[in-house]
Amino acid sequence: MKRNTVTMTTRTFVRLVSFSLAGVLTLAAIAVKENYRAEATQTQLQYGYMRAVEDLSLSLDNIKTTLSKGFYSNSPTMMSQLSAKLWSEAAAAKAALAQLPVEELNLEQTYKFLSQVGNYSKSLSEKFSGGEELTGDEKENLKTLYGYAEDLSNKMWQVEQRIEKGELSFSDVSAAGGSQSVSVTEGFTDFEEGFSNYPTLIYDGPFSDHILEKEPLMVKDKREVTVDKAAEKARQASGEEDLTVSSEEGGKMPSYVFENANTVVSVTKQGGLFSYMLKYRSVGEPSLSASQATAVAKDYMKTLGIENMTETYYELNGGMCICNFAGTQNGVVLYTDLIKIGVALDNGEILSFDARGYITNHTARSLGTPKMSEEDASAKLSSALNIMETNLCVIPSDGLNERYCYEFLCTDTDGKQILVYINADSGEEEQILLLQISGNGRLTV
Repeated sequence: MKRNTVTMTTRTFVRLVSFSLAGVLTLAAIAVKENYRAEATQTQLQYGYMRAVEDLSLSLDNIKTTLSKGFYSNSPTMMSQLSAKLWSEAAAAKAALAQLPVEELNLEQTYKFLSQVGNYSKSLSEKFSGGEELTGDEKENLKTLYGYAEDLSNKMWQVEQRIEKGELSFSDVSAAGGSQSVSVTEGFTDFEEGFSNYPTLIYDGPFSDHILEKEPLMVKDKREVTVDKAAEKARQASGEEDLTVSSEEGGKMPSYVFENANTVVSVTKQGGLFSYMLKYRSVGEPSLSASQATAVAKDYMKTLGIENMTETYYELNGGMCICNFAGTQNGVVLYTDLIKIGVALDNGEILSFDARGYITNHTARSLGTPKMSEEDASAKLSSALNIMETNLCVIPSDGLNERYCYEFLCTDTDGKQILVYINADSGEEEQILLLQISGNGRLTV
């Protein structure tokens, strides 16, 4: 039998080898690409999980804070605000929770808690708006909710820290049988039963957060100064002689910015007002107390010609004492007119200064005599509070306006300190702040 033979030219052979090699390389490239894509997807997934954990932790912390304020609210308006805040934070927490591998992290009871806390606060708000007051049992329920929120918030922050340290990753949760995430929901096993009879089912921080959003009053209609004049002001205020102009700032407060190797100073273009300063250096061992640092900051304001200021809060941080001051007018504290000064605790040097709140809001007010007496205003407070001190003050509202208020420094039955602001004209409960006092300072939330 004659065997069929196939002859192949050199060109055909080379072409075949080339195509084969190209095919191998193409397949290899596809494999590498797919592997890279898989790794990128996994990394993106891990980042998404981590972001969800951070969002959940923050929302739980906000729920805890808002629930604690609910203990001290005594008006439908404030209870409505707190309820709206709780509802919003609970929704944000559930949205974050929905992005997590819930089955693996065993957070079903947590999800139920978030639904119940939002719905229960809404029902209380509706009851308050209808003219009814909270019963003793309902106030106790709020305390119970707070206890669960505090416990869960603490555990979620611990989980977040463990993830950041690499002690826990989402990829090995299932491999570990879920044991690493047990602490997330520990204490919530009987939660659903405890809230089975509930009906069908918060202050946004200290006053300094949103007072810079309006046009600055102190520079309004003022003439623009030259860069040389502004530089002179910057050197005088900072004590730094070698400052040179580095840039200009726009926005609602246009300014010249001056720098040297370790200092940044801003001076407004209109009026030439000292706006802020930052100095960068390592701070040595503390030799000053917080009260001594506050006295240094007061003296510094005097050298700048700033008067009628009173200290409010302070915080010790990074070797500095951050001293907060508010303006005063005839004994009324103006919490809108704020200045913050950072004093080095090793030698008393002024390392930071921020007068933007003061420049934005400071003006003479027509305050007059309050329409409501202090006694009548105090009657608006919750019976759970004991008054320690009372002052008249001005606070900012969410609508960039101002409210003339009585400020009541109170304590509850556990000794916690709370600030409640009652409108001095209408008697409305305008704001509630929780005081946090520690060795590092006196702050509000």
